[in-house]
Amino acid sequence: MVSNLDAQVSDSGYSSKQFKDGKFYNTDEVEQPGLKKTLGIFWRFITESKQDPMPNIPLPMVQQSPDMLAQLSDDQIHMIKLGHSSVLLKVFGKYWLLDPVFSKRASPFSFAGPERFHEAPISLADLPQIDRILISHNHYDHLDKESILSLMDKTKEIFVPLGVEGDLKQWGVDTNKVKVFDWWQEHTDKSSLVAFVPTQHFSGRGLGDANKTLWGSWVIKAAEQSIYFSGDSGYFDGFKEIGRRYGPFNYTFIETGAYDKDWADIHMTPEQSVQAHIDLNAEVMLPIHNGTFDLAFHAWYDPLERVTTAAAQKNVTINTPIVGEVITAGEPHNNAFWWKSLMSKG
Repeated sequence: MVSNLDAQVSDSGYSSKQFKDGKFYNTDEVEQPGLKKTLGIFWRFITESKQDPMPNIPLPMVQQSPDMLAQLSDDQIHMIKLGHSSVLLKVFGKYWLLDPVFSKRASPFSFAGPERFHEAPISLADLPQIDRILISHNHYDHLDKESILSLMDKTKEIFVPLGVEGDLKQWGVDTNKVKVFDWWQEHTDKSSLVAFVPTQHFSGRGLGDANKTLWGSWVIKAAEQSIYFSGDSGYFDGFKEIGRRYGPFNYTFIETGAYDKDWADIHMTPEQSVQAHIDLNAEVMLPIHNGTFDLAFHAWYDPLERVTTAAAQKNVTINTPIVGEVITAGEPHNNAFWWKSLMSKG
């Protein structure tokens, strides 16, 4: 069970096994980019030519409304990709949000930084009462201050990794709504089990807070359905351990996008994402972390092209819904390669 935050903090900081000398660490050693490499990556973003970094025409979308959400049955799990890694779940009548990002930019600035290709299929104002928000880590494309503050009056509770409660407290979020998790900690109630489990990544929102907060992924079990939500991660053996402890999974929302040779330890290639799904002992894979922000050097459609090819080669069932489309757990769904008709148009 998840413990009280006070039980996880000592005079020297968090009592987590992942915490040492004021910072959190991955299980395996991961390269920490120095100034030279960081400047090199920055120079690439300035000078390197990119092919089709974003679409030139609007992407297809299913608009959602409060009435449409209310009409979804209360005796099943419904899943809606809102864009990037943001997912809305209707879990037996209760609404959950995973890494909700509704802002125009994934950035500390309103005037600069990665700008979204499309709006969310439902506005913050139109969202119903939210039973639970789950946050994987504090990067701007996963923890959005504007969205969190807009949602707090209509949200019952928010689950966050160790340290992220500090961000929320600074923003004025009611700390009574916040539950804090270390890796492998669980929260159970009469209808569900939620577990926070490892990833191989990092954290930070500014120049001086690198790895001051934990990162991870979420396991959700409700009735006969089991869902895995990856957050961000490089490929590592931890996926097999999660599969052993909590698998099999019916659905995985797996990071598939923003990969590059210069940060291969902390973001997976599409081929590795498929292997992670296999390691997790899962049935249907839904690729996320793509199609909303330009965060790397590949074409906007490259993650979807590569992941569907890799899935076919590995006999993995994959589902690539358009933004706003409802996927209902346990029900058949006709997969559509919707991006292919847009590739030649940018």
